[in-house]
Amino acid sequence: MIKLAVVGHTNVGKTSLLRTLTRDAGFGEVSHRPSTTRHIEGARLSVDGEALLELYDTPGLEDAISLLDYLERQEQPGERLDGPARIELFLKSSEARHRFEQEAKVLRQLLASDAGLYIIDAREPVLAKYRDELEILAMCGKPLLPVLNFVASANGTRENEWREAMSRLGLHAMVRFDSVAPPQDGERRLYESLALLKEKDRPILERLIFDQEAQNAGRLQAGARLIAELLIDVAACRRSVVAEQEVERTAIRDLHDAVRSREQRCVEALLRLYAFRPGDATTDDLPLLNGRWGNDLFNPETLKQLGVRVGSGMAAGAAAGAGVDLFVGGLTLGAATLIGALAGGGAQTARHYGNRLLGKFKGKRELTVDEAVLRLLALRQRQLLAALTARGHAAQQTIKFDAPTDKSWQQGKLPAPLNHARAHPEWSSLNPRPKLEQSERQQELESLAAYLLKPAKE
Repeated sequence: MIKLAVVGHTNVGKTSLLRTLTRDAGFGEVSHRPSTTRHIEGARLSVDGEALLELYDTPGLEDAISLLDYLERQEQPGERLDGPARIELFLKSSEARHRFEQEAKVLRQLLASDAGLYIIDAREPVLAKYRDELEILAMCGKPLLPVLNFVASANGTRENEWREAMSRLGLHAMVRFDSVAPPQDGERRLYESLALLKEKDRPILERLIFDQEAQNAGRLQAGARLIAELLIDVAACRRSVVAEQEVERTAIRDLHDAVRSREQRCVEALLRLYAFRPGDATTDDLPLLNGRWGNDLFNPETLKQLGVRVGSGMAAGAAAGAGVDLFVGGLTLGAATLIGALAGGGAQTARHYGNRLLGKFKGKRELTVDEAVLRLLALRQRQLLAALTARGHAAQQTIKFDAPTDKSWQQGKLPAPLNHARAHPEWSSLNPRPKLEQSERQQELESLAAYLLKPAKE
């Protein structure tokens, strides 16, 4: 097992990095206040139950300038102590227990580790105190890998200045890693850079890289399947309604609530899958209010604003005299006649429903979800999945979305599995007595999940 000390100045994102590497949003305490971490905290990364890497979060170095001055004065005339011996001597002093207590904790942990990650806030200027910190840390005789944190900051960074400063100090191996918005290959780069400094540990680090990438791919596929489950559930949902105004209004309201609730369960499942908190998925365009997606799925204006094709099916149904209420809002309330069978509901064709509807002439209507709502569900959930894959567990801000630009879901043909699901109400958990384990349904789920992973078309 490799032991790594995560070190650096106070408030540069050491705990943030640990949160992202361990995928644990609750690790330690992250705050804008200085000196938030006061004690050593550890975390392990394991593969198949075997611990491969132990990471130690350390307090921030606060007074390196004074400590370096003390270390220089501490050495007696004629003594020629090497770096580790000087640090050991310091750690036995009373100053290490009082004035430099925090720095002593850091140095003690680095001495006990195989290497150190020196975390740099790339937004900060290169100051003398940082050079002093590195000089002190170098005395421990352990390999140090500088890590440029917050390199994706919208306010800009001083990355080039830091690279030049590290080179002048003899630290030429450096890695960019943003703990809030980590690059897709960020962990691979971090561990590969570490392997350059710890060649004998390369097999362990390569095993860790392989496992992390396999987990990432598995989470992405699992997320796509969760979205596919949602879309099949909603596409196959169908309710028979007595043709009475009050009954219809109640049924419409109930189905609205059922679909909203089903989407919310998908949101929560995706957040759990990626180990994020319930409040992490709120946006300007699609806000979460009281834990729910705020912009109403069934509001035609919401659909139009997001570029979703609206109303073609419903308008056609109304023009044909099908009795489709254009103000139902994302649902189809088709008259129980063959010509009006789901004419505004986004069903592929009336033939799927002909025999069933012919038996419902006597005061019955069919309530289903319009294809425009399916499009919006897919757009929202795909955006959320993409955001979660690119989000670090140190992120404190809620997820922000731009308006979707995926033409294939906004205006293209719906995937075949969704049209197929229209003819199978037993595939929906929103219907009575569902049969969710049918092999045909499972095949369509896998097909739809694969389709959901295709890149967006702008």
